Amino acid sequence: MFVRVFALSVIVTVLSLVVALIYGGPEALVLAAILGVLEVSLSFDNAVVNASVLQRMSKFWQRMFLTVGVLIAVFGMRLVFPLLVVAITAHLDPVKALELALNPPPDGMAYFSDGRPSYETLLNEANPKIAAFGGMFLLLLFLNFVCAERETTWLSWLERPLARLGRFNMFTTIVSLILLVLVAGFVAPDDKADVVMVAGVLGMVTYILVDGLGAHFDHEIDEEGRAPSPAAVLVGKAAFFTFLYLEVLDASFSFDGVIGAFAITADPIVIALGLGLIGAMFVRSITVYLVRKGTLSEYVYLEHGAHWAIGALAFVLLYSTGHHIDEITTGLLGVAIIIAAYLSSVVYNRRHRSPNGEPASDIELSAPPREYVGPAQ
Repeated sequence: MFVRVFALSVIVTVLSLVVALIYGGPEALVLAAILGVLEVSLSFDNAVVNASVLQRMSKFWQRMFLTVGVLIAVFGMRLVFPLLVVAITAHLDPVKALELALNPPPDGMAYFSDGRPSYETLLNEANPKIAAFGGMFLLLLFLNFVCAERETTWLSWLERPLARLGRFNMFTTIVSLILLVLVAGFVAPDDKADVVMVAGVLGMVTYILVDGLGAHFDHEIDEEGRAPSPAAVLVGKAAFFTFLYLEVLDASFSFDGVIGAFAITADPIVIALGLGLIGAMFVRSITVYLVRKGTLSEYVYLEHGAHWAIGALAFVLLYSTGHHIDEITTGLLGVAIIIAAYLSSVVYNRRHRSPNGEPASDIELSAPPREYVGPAQ
């Protein structure tokens, strides 16, 4: 199954590297490969969360996310989104923004000789609002997971007190707003504080809107969130808004990768090949593998680790509104948390298995409780 799931990603990677070689020579090939590795390291936790949500969707909507959703991720977030940001920021049409990206100043300069900012400079200037939007979206996702009561906890000493605090109505929203005010007042540059506040609030509104719509149409799904109702229209609406939720989630995860890519290259074609085709395709394959293998059920803390990695990324994004953080460090932090959760799951499984290797009778390892299964709770 491993070969079958990852075969397409390997083929796409080889073709992308060939295109990069033809387009920009050996340098472009190396840069595209580096960007692909960067994207996978930054988005591994994204794949885990995607899998936790995707496994409760119908086969049709799973295919929609793994086809149409990937196209949106590849071309929308990794190619079109940066162009739109630059176009809006510089009051250019997208075609002019693409021309600006393809023709940077010589020697990697931040400005042209006539004083015009480069494509990379314009995108970096927009980073505070992008990071604030994505950071607040991910922060609410993280808080709503760790502040929900559940039988299975990973960092029990911390998750159980947070779950008790989460009983208070609007607790996660209030904490998020307080943190946003602190970020705008003490982290973001003074001239960016207002846009950070607005972008952060929009990120929260986006999460609450998608979450609320998903909850509204999710009542036809059974209590465990695994089997759709026979009512096709209602299930379709629930799946549709879950699909939107996954797309916004992917976009939020993509922000740091897209911005960080410009520390490596400003060429949008190389970025699209590395982040989009290579990176996004491997994230897709990892998601499919986790769903088909049932890894989240087998390793009970993996989903917890993914959400703690999301929380770490949210804080990194919010801090990056005023300070630069190395993207490699960000990626390694997320991967380290996921590995820790995986190892904890292995220890848990060994402790709760009978001497003959079967799960103990009073433990349901194959389907650990998960009250939070997607955008709706």
